[in-house]
Amino acid sequence: MKKNNYYKILVVDDEVEYQNVVSIILSEEGYSVHKCNEGNTAMEYINNNNVDLLITDLRMPEMDGFELINKVKEVSLDTSIIVMTAYASVESAISAMKLGADDYYIKSNNLEELIIIVKRIFDMSTLQKRASVLMKQISGLDIFLDTSNKEYAELIEICNRTANTDINILLSGESGVGKEVIANYIHELSDRKKEPFIPVNCQTFSDGTIESELFGHEKGAFTGAIEKRIGRFEEANYGTLFLDEIGDLPQATQGKLLRTLENKTIERVGSNKSIDLDLRLISATNKDLGLLIEEKSFREDLLYRINTLTINIPPLRERKEDIMGLVEYFIKKIEIEQKKKIDNIDEDVMNFLLDYDYPGNIRELKNILERTIALSRNGKITLNELIVPTNNINYIREKAMKNYSGELLRNARNEFEKEFITIKLKKYNYNMNKCSESLGITKRQLWNKLNQYDIEH
Repeated sequence: MKKNNYYKILVVDDEVEYQNVVSIILSEEGYSVHKCNEGNTAMEYINNNNVDLLITDLRMPEMDGFELINKVKEVSLDTSIIVMTAYASVESAISAMKLGADDYYIKSNNLEELIIIVKRIFDMSTLQKRASVLMKQISGLDIFLDTSNKEYAELIEICNRTANTDINILLSGESGVGKEVIANYIHELSDRKKEPFIPVNCQTFSDGTIESELFGHEKGAFTGAIEKRIGRFEEANYGTLFLDEIGDLPQATQGKLLRTLENKTIERVGSNKSIDLDLRLISATNKDLGLLIEEKSFREDLLYRINTLTINIPPLRERKEDIMGLVEYFIKKIEIEQKKKIDNIDEDVMNFLLDYDYPGNIRELKNILERTIALSRNGKITLNELIVPTNNINYIREKAMKNYSGELLRNARNEFEKEFITIKLKKYNYNMNKCSESLGITKRQLWNKLNQYDIEH
């Protein structure tokens, strides 16, 4: 469960003694509490800090509680608000709630009631945030898990059987195959599903920032550390931490990660205080970690820790029976995003989508469709809108080899050349000048090639 000290509360009241009492009571409950005497100071603090909950009196000089609520809602919709009021002004409290306050507390009541209200608001806020994150995470999840491919179906079954264990799982597979989708699926099947799923791409951080990102840091731990930071391990506590591209972790960080997994504790950068951890680790890589171990760039003892179970995710070219479903899903999704309606797709376009090998896997399929739909006109997708990745020589070569069953090198070369020219023609909408320029030959030479290979133009 989320610890109280993650929540930041700002108490605003011009009655200093009452302000101090409220602050002490909430601090004893474990909340991080800041206090101030008037609205302008409160707004200055909110503009420079994340505040989860504002507790404010309504009647204050200069800026009253009503004006403060309005200003807070302009800059921070995520900040919950409790108004404090005397019994005689309950109507004012109700008016404040109409402006956006979440609840009210009557000052003459027992302070235990305020603690209950605060806890209720944080419980509700947490549920709402989780629901929002969950909707983003699982939107379209079914289509990525629904499969007609035997190997992929067996993979899903392994996830089902191991989700409720806490074993560390390593997901391996090419870039773009959906490793994060599988990691999230495992989390949603587990007993930890009500707690956070925190993904981290280890590639995106430099050697100097990755430790702070993972383990957090204390204020003043290094130049630029102007306040304490909670790391991804603490964020994921009681939930699941997903370390993507773990093969890119610097060796120094690998050592610290190994100690963390062995001791189930972390220390923030700049601190020697241990923080207990209870989380599930799922890692992923598109690299051969065995080869990295031979090259002395990845620790063998860390590999043993992170791969109690290794799940290999097949590339999209090995599960082509699933492409049609993914195409239909992405088209519907992109239609909404781009506010365009697709009524018809040429057969040639669909044949390409089903035949192409997708070296970038599901991510590349999505990118191709986004590009193609953006260029489409009148609700129709033709070869003119399909931007073929002509730089993928391996795809063109393999396609030419599939079309040619002979043995002579000259004939195989001709098949490749024909395929390459055809793709270029489609890319440039059969503009002979642009196509010949792209191929590095004259327009006359291009005409000769078209006649030689009987290419439609």
